[in-house]
Amino acid sequence: MFTKKTVEDIDCEAKTILLRVDYNVPLDNGRVTDNYRIKQSLKTIEYLLAKHAKLILISHLGRPDGKVVPELSLKPVADVLRGMVNCEVLFAEDCIGEAVAAKVKAMPSGQILLCENLRFHPEEEQNDETFAGQLAATAELFVQDGFGVVHRAHASTEAVTHFLPSVSGFLLKNEVDTITNVMANPDRPLMAVLGGAKIADKLDLIKKFISIADVVAVGGAMANTFLMASDKPIGDSLVDKNEIPLAKDIMDLAEKESKNRRFVFNLPFDAVVASKVDSNAATRIVDWGSHVIADVENYPKRVPLSDYQIRPDEKILDIGPFSGSFIAGCMQSVNSVVWNGTMGVTETASIQGPIGPYAHGTELIIEALLGQFGHRPFSLIGGGDTVGYIENRGLIGQFNHVSTGGGASLELMAGRKLPGVEALEDKE
Repeated sequence: MFTKKTVEDIDCEAKTILLRVDYNVPLDNGRVTDNYRIKQSLKTIEYLLAKHAKLILISHLGRPDGKVVPELSLKPVADVLRGMVNCEVLFAEDCIGEAVAAKVKAMPSGQILLCENLRFHPEEEQNDETFAGQLAATAELFVQDGFGVVHRAHASTEAVTHFLPSVSGFLLKNEVDTITNVMANPDRPLMAVLGGAKIADKLDLIKKFISIADVVAVGGAMANTFLMASDKPIGDSLVDKNEIPLAKDIMDLAEKESKNRRFVFNLPFDAVVASKVDSNAATRIVDWGSHVIADVENYPKRVPLSDYQIRPDEKILDIGPFSGSFIAGCMQSVNSVVWNGTMGVTETASIQGPIGPYAHGTELIIEALLGQFGHRPFSLIGGGDTVGYIENRGLIGQFNHVSTGGGASLELMAGRKLPGVEALEDKE
């Protein structure tokens, strides 16, 4: 249960409110290509506007490293936000200073001022007290609703709370409540599907799920390291050889867990491979487990060794159909699924349709989560690449909960404290 005060626990009527949102959205030539995070902030914005508040919105965008980078301006976001709210949306060329203060003073109640990228100032990521004080200078109340950044102690997440009464917005509360509930009190059986590139990035999360989940399935480039650690040839696939000892430790941990209770730790047993990551590259399926595909394709001839082994010049770019079907099958027997990380190189476009040549494993998971094979489990989706993919497929509203925070959701699932949440006022 969320233990911090929210906008419903404090008097917001006609107040000037500094609202931290997460508008770190993808841009293409100055155009917002994914407005999911903006849409998710609207519940808090509309609540506060109904209270006749003046709203000063602050956010970061990208990694400008403390410098002004015009390509990372939030101005295109202001244009999108204008089409979503029933009030005027002003834009400030900075997030601090006299010009911002003048705009706030001149604003009538019930309007919005979106300020320029916080990270154009190096003091933001340094959690600088002076900078935080400047952010807070024109406001009476601080509302934190940027879930995607609360795992960082930055000026707009931690230091700013030293200057203003600080509470949560609806998005932040919902994210924390949903994620902590799934981790602490899931509707069992619980399954975790984990992708991504590096084991180290998700080490604590993998260990956590081994201890609490009933099934853990690993895919994506991270699976390559586990496969190499299991002495499977992986050709020219992306792999971090320094993480092989880590992979072996995790597999040992999973094996011990499976001896103590009914638990499955699943690695891919087939893959889609190609000689290069390209929309026009020829693909093939390599099945190193049962060799069924190679047997079928070669019958009545004997199967050559090369047909069920990845060649030295080939890369694993997706899990294969057997692996995807196994994961989808497991989902028919569980009631809750946490999915973080795509299973393949989903950003490679297809020349034939909406599903790329290395996205079929990810599509099987989507189909299973949406009940296409019968049972539809509760779904919690996180991770930037995963959320981006389902957004591009127009399916964002089809799942139970799609998190707006990649790193923050990982930290919360792993059981760590989030500085931007801890800094808020406790409920009585």
